Amino acid sequence: MRFGKKGKLRPRCIGPYRILQRVDQVAYRLKLPAEMSLMHPVFHVSMLKKVVGDPSLIVLVETIEVNEELTYEEIPIAILDRQVWKLRNKEIAFIKVLWRNQQVE
Repeated sequence: MRFGKKGKLRPRCIGPYRILQRVDQVAYRLKLPAEMSLMHPVFHVSMLKKVVGDPSLIVLVETIEVNEELTYEEIPIAILDRQVWKLRNKEIAFIKVLWRNQQVE
């Protein structure tokens, strides 16, 4: 779990961060900011992703207020869309919400 969120709403990528040194064949030590000082700075290559040119794919750490347990609170700003699917015996409501730390696509 990243920052206490599971599933689709969790941030996919945070960063980018500079690689300080190669620790092993498959591990790298990263230069993390002071807000993430509680996190261990050595990561396996499967956890890292090459920086892409599209800035909308990267969530900046400055915009997310992370507490001591490395979690943050999502705050809804607006409801963008609402749909109701009708099945045989029940109705399922789908609501698209604009969150404070997410971007609109």
